[in-house]
Amino acid sequence: MPDTSHTKYLLTEDEMPRTWYNIAADLPRSPEPFLHPGTKHPVTPDDLAPLFPMALIMQEVSTERYIEIPDPIRQVYMQWRPSPLFRARRLEKALDTPARIYYKYEGVSPVGSHKPNTAVAQVYYNKQEGVSKISTETGAGQWGSALSMAGAFFGVDIEVFMVKISYQQKPYRRSMMEAYGATVHASPTNLTAAGRSILAQDPENMGSLGIAISEAVEVAATSGGKIKYSLGSVLNHVLMHQSIIGEEALLQFEKAGDYPDVVIGCVGGGSNFAGIAFPFIGKTLREGLNTRFLAAEPMACPSLTKGIYAYDFGDTVGMTPLAKMHTLGHDFIPPGIHAGGLRYHGMAPLVSLLHDEGIIEAQAYHQNAVFEAAVLFARSEGIIPAPEAGHAVRAAIDEALKAKEAGHQQVILFNLSGHGHFDMGAYDAYFAGKLQDYEYPAEAVAAAQQRMPQVV
Repeated sequence: MPDTSHTKYLLTEDEMPRTWYNIAADLPRSPEPFLHPGTKHPVTPDDLAPLFPMALIMQEVSTERYIEIPDPIRQVYMQWRPSPLFRARRLEKALDTPARIYYKYEGVSPVGSHKPNTAVAQVYYNKQEGVSKISTETGAGQWGSALSMAGAFFGVDIEVFMVKISYQQKPYRRSMMEAYGATVHASPTNLTAAGRSILAQDPENMGSLGIAISEAVEVAATSGGKIKYSLGSVLNHVLMHQSIIGEEALLQFEKAGDYPDVVIGCVGGGSNFAGIAFPFIGKTLREGLNTRFLAAEPMACPSLTKGIYAYDFGDTVGMTPLAKMHTLGHDFIPPGIHAGGLRYHGMAPLVSLLHDEGIIEAQAYHQNAVFEAAVLFARSEGIIPAPEAGHAVRAAIDEALKAKEAGHQQVILFNLSGHGHFDMGAYDAYFAGKLQDYEYPAEAVAAAQQRMPQVV
């Protein structure tokens, strides 16, 4: 029987998982390999060595089910982990639903999101291999903040290319990164060949994650091995580091005496969705359970619901390896919605594979509906969600309302991946009725997809 008395379920530091979960061990089929951007042959570890330390490359290709978390990483995790699992009793009452709603809250981290789960690991492994500087990109600034904090902890310099529209919308994220000692640029810049080429075509370009990735990759690739590159989502090892979220949630549901019927996360590149969902997906695949998995994405950048499943570049200019993923086209530039962390043209290959197999579902939402849900959640539960996490809130509320209509006692779990304390400008715009709902024209998506690389 489920616990009917508690509002939150906590783990002690000793109960924190000692391994990351690698879903590659349980997939119904092997993922397609990454391809070299020039030869279009499968990449080798040596191909990736200019960008990543070998420890992360080995994790990227590993098929072991569990990977041990080194003690120095666990010690940093303990600054905020284990994170709480909440029963959203006040939201349930506001919705008058028979559903039981739970949320895993990652906003308790020092930077207010799930991103440090992989940032700390990536900086640690770089430091172990003697790396003194890392370049990266960031959209809304949550990833850049996390990597900057991790750099400060381990004594590694961080250079961040922040999507220009978010650089302007979220100036205090830039300040946060600089407080941790990072250097932050508004991308596209004149500092790289990639940035200059974009600005030559469009001097007013407000940037995209794909462009920022191109710039950060160029900095690392042309450094002669002195600088490595770090990515905050998409890649297998990143998703694996985030699995500690779901691994903790599994233990917390044992304490609650309950188990989810549906697991929900927002998706941009896929890391926080994977973090909450992958351990539950693995259990479902191994044990034949009936849990549903729902990825919530923005209507303005709908890679899962409107993208095609094909090989594409991870960046705009075409410097990264080709990945088999759901994509809108590598030079697709989405509108400047406030959920900057979800403005990515592609989707993590592992998340894409699971969607292609029908193991996960996807739903796209307009930003006004997302903020409506976020405000209801804030007024019920007290936590103001980040615009990105608001997509998961919207999906969870919709599932709870469906349960109310059907009279079902559905159990809903979602990942509240970050708080919105740096996003109040977006809430101001919502309250003033100034948020626009964008649905990207189908012809523009089709045109971007026509410019994708051809892989036989």
